[in-house]
Amino acid sequence: MKFELSTLRRRTLLALLATAAGAASAQSRDKPITLCVGYPPGGGTDYVARLLAQRMSTLLDQQVIVLNLPGATGMIALERVAKSAPDGNTLVLMASGDTILPALRTNLPVDLRRDLAFVAPVVRGPLALVVNPALPVKSVADLVALAKAKPGVLNFGSPGVGNAQHLAGEAFDRAAGVKMVHVPFKGGAEATNGIISGDVQVGYLSIAPAMPLVQAGKLRLLAVTTKARSAAAPDTPTIAELGFPGYDVSSWFGVAARAGTPRDVLLKLNDIITRALQGPEAKEALLKQGLEQMIETPDQFTATVQAAITHNAALARDIGLKAE
Repeated sequence: MKFELSTLRRRTLLALLATAAGAASAQSRDKPITLCVGYPPGGGTDYVARLLAQRMSTLLDQQVIVLNLPGATGMIALERVAKSAPDGNTLVLMASGDTILPALRTNLPVDLRRDLAFVAPVVRGPLALVVNPALPVKSVADLVALAKAKPGVLNFGSPGVGNAQHLAGEAFDRAAGVKMVHVPFKGGAEATNGIISGDVQVGYLSIAPAMPLVQAGKLRLLAVTTKARSAAAPDTPTIAELGFPGYDVSSWFGVAARAGTPRDVLLKLNDIITRALQGPEAKEALLKQGLEQMIETPDQFTATVQAAITHNAALARDIGLKAE
């Protein structure tokens, strides 16, 4: 009798545990995942976030919502995630430009290395090295020759100090042994207009918005900044293949969670993010933005972010950028 009662109790307990586990699982699916974005709606970061959220929602059978938290150069969104519960339900779509922040600002509320767990890269895309058509150069070699002949006379524009376009220009100057003057504008549109108007002669633009301007004759495209050619401009050479083999600059986006998020959660999210952007529809949507999927494990993506932080800190020191 004692054995039967004990068995009955055990079965009852197991049934209750199974019911509770099922309820917890259902509750977890009912709770949406929040994907924070540190920039306003309508920009490139927001576009990638909404495409990713939509496709993740379908795969997970769980709502993934985009929360725009613009301000402080993306730091508000990063801080939201750094102070969230380490359960994978609050994520941030960080940009490659975020990795320069530690070199530019003191007393940041978020230590990228300490406070975040890097889940997965999402996409990467090249920048387009463009010039004003009135500039008498038709190739990267011509640009380098002119810059060497007139040191400090040519200038290049970007949306501000420390962004990916600024760093791409500084990295090119170092690789080519030239010095062009950086001119920061208030935003991407202003920088682009500055090149078109001739206020600055050179720029490094996201390739998707640059291509229509190139086709209209308002800009001249010389090269792309990634090591491999871009599917958005397959006939355009890379800077690396034009005599600068170490040059490889891209603008990328990736997902991070709070540090301390369980590894099994990180691996599950990595798998979902990877699968979310596979397939012809996703590939076509990304190609229209000049982007391609970037696939790495959490450990590989962590190494990518760490290397970018270290590289950008060294570059900032070399070009004299000082933390404020």
